Amino acid sequence: MRKLLLTACVLTAVSSVGAASAADLPLKAPPPAYVDLWTGFYGGINGGYSWGNSSTNVNFTTAAGAPIVLPPGSVTSASFNMNGGVFGAQIGYNRLNGKFLWGIETDIQWSGERGTANFLCATTVNGGPCIAATFLPAGVTGASLALQEEIDWFGTLRGRAGYLVTPTWLAYITGGLAYGNIESTAVLTGINGGGLPVVVGLGTSTIKTGWTIGVGLEGRINAKWSAKAEYLYMDLGTVSGAVVNTPGNIAAAWSSHITDNVFRVGLNYKFY
Repeated sequence: MRKLLLTACVLTAVSSVGAASAADLPLKAPPPAYVDLWTGFYGGINGGYSWGNSSTNVNFTTAAGAPIVLPPGSVTSASFNMNGGVFGAQIGYNRLNGKFLWGIETDIQWSGERGTANFLCATTVNGGPCIAATFLPAGVTGASLALQEEIDWFGTLRGRAGYLVTPTWLAYITGGLAYGNIESTAVLTGINGGGLPVVVGLGTSTIKTGWTIGVGLEGRINAKWSAKAEYLYMDLGTVSGAVVNTPGNIAAAWSSHITDNVFRVGLNYKFY
């Protein structure tokens, strides 16, 4: 009987020590709940405003392409704004690792950005090289080129890298490929041999590729919805064109470097 009591006491003591030791062991922490808030595919819409710029140079020649020594007062370069609203949609994927996030996003945007500049091949009292007439008609200062350029749509394909400032707020940088359609409308007004104005117009449409870089801030509204504010700088490279006014014996070729500053806000829905 005493042996049975002794055995029971020993087993009770060992069991108590084992339970206490197990209680002292650190438990493996469950993954943070906010991982599920960020990792996964998403899509959404955005809208904002863009401050574009065209840095343009114009070369005036005769209609046959012969160079012209431009008289004083000629205007052959300009940097002009191409501003307007933007609206579009985006889709992407995020992956969270600790507090660091990486992802990829693509978007397509409608744009109302456009701007205009005027250029001049000036002339002299006796006519000079910029007009076909041998005299200067009243009020004529030379042959003029009016150039309008617009970005009517653009898109990007970008990587994103971010850090969770809080479980529901993400600060990120982004960059990658940019592309867009640039439309140019040129109107070249010359003077023919009889001293009368003659007008020739030309329209071009060019899809250009370039690059973009930017920053943003995104916050969770709930498990499915988030809102963001984002700035992008875009460089779409150079577009060019030429218009010839044969009756006025004048031609103008232009080259424009197109850049853009985009600020937009957006709303995203996380699919899963």
